[in-house]
Amino acid sequence: MAARRDQSRWANLPPELLIDIIKRVEVSETSWPCRRAVVACASVCRTWRHITKALVNTPEQCGWITFPISLKQPGPRDTPIQCFIKRERVSSTYRLYLGLSPALSGDMSKLLLAAKKIRKATCTEFLISLVADDFSRSSTTYIGKLRSNFLGTKFMILDGQPSLDPCSIQSSSKSQQRVHSKQVLPRAASSSCANYNVATVSYELNVLRTRGPRRMRCSMHLIPVSAIQEGGTAPTPLNFTNFFNDLECTMSLSKSKNPGTETGSTSTITTPDSSHCSRESLVLRNKAPRWHEQLQCWCLNFKGRVTVASVKNFQLVAAVEPSQNNVSAVDQEKVILQFGKIGKDIFTMDYRYPLSAFQAFAICLSSFDTKPACE
Repeated sequence: MAARRDQSRWANLPPELLIDIIKRVEVSETSWPCRRAVVACASVCRTWRHITKALVNTPEQCGWITFPISLKQPGPRDTPIQCFIKRERVSSTYRLYLGLSPALSGDMSKLLLAAKKIRKATCTEFLISLVADDFSRSSTTYIGKLRSNFLGTKFMILDGQPSLDPCSIQSSSKSQQRVHSKQVLPRAASSSCANYNVATVSYELNVLRTRGPRRMRCSMHLIPVSAIQEGGTAPTPLNFTNFFNDLECTMSLSKSKNPGTETGSTSTITTPDSSHCSRESLVLRNKAPRWHEQLQCWCLNFKGRVTVASVKNFQLVAAVEPSQNNVSAVDQEKVILQFGKIGKDIFTMDYRYPLSAFQAFAICLSSFDTKPACE
């Protein structure tokens, strides 16, 4: 009762005073871990949460990451958000932190996402979570995964949440995914079964075995090519959508269940069929490096963010077709995502609009998979 009275006391503050308090906190705390104060404001009560969410801008608008949904929202247009990835070989896990590097950020680094690599007979999967110790697809922290083909030349980025734009959703090539009924609770079944193909990463086969960097292309199914133009927009979710509520409004869900009472019995859930949309999706390609005669190696200008030569290093720019002459040369050369090595098992990742942290992290994870046919 006392806790309820205290919560009511905070909730009954005059709205003008409450807005002023949260505005001051939001403007003053611009980096982690100090930005925890903004999250704390949203945790006081329902009234504070609604006001805080209304006042906090998206990464595109302010350049800051605040709430978990910020990881699904596009980054800023002008300056990239700088992150780094730590690889742990023993546990096959990868952790994405906000910051310049471990040496400069130290204990101040903010964990954004984590991934666990799982090898299977016909593919490799990277399960992506909000935390570093729970990669279960039935968990509320699971947000998606990356899946490769047998050769490791093509990857699908699968989002655990349906898109805001139903015409952009492309279901995975396996429209039916089997889930162990013993492992999935009824409410969590949607998040663990429904995976939406939001992007495809392809690596070019190196048939002649010539020396040089990998060549890659990323098809962003949810992002229109107009997003990189001045005034263009990319999908920006404001909340983690509820699967069943979203389907009632935008699409139909068909289910078929295989009855079984033994341990290991499965139920089959069919993901929604892909819809067709006339707009052109954004395609990214790796920026071609130049050969440095004195160093005898391929070089790219990472502006000091990459210090160790590696076949994994890349920069992604928009791949514009000749017919898309409305995209300026400046927009075509703007680096949207760059990834590179700075030390043993330490890599930097810088991304900007229209990619989100989740999309950028998944693209970078594809570089860690073995690709003997591409090198």
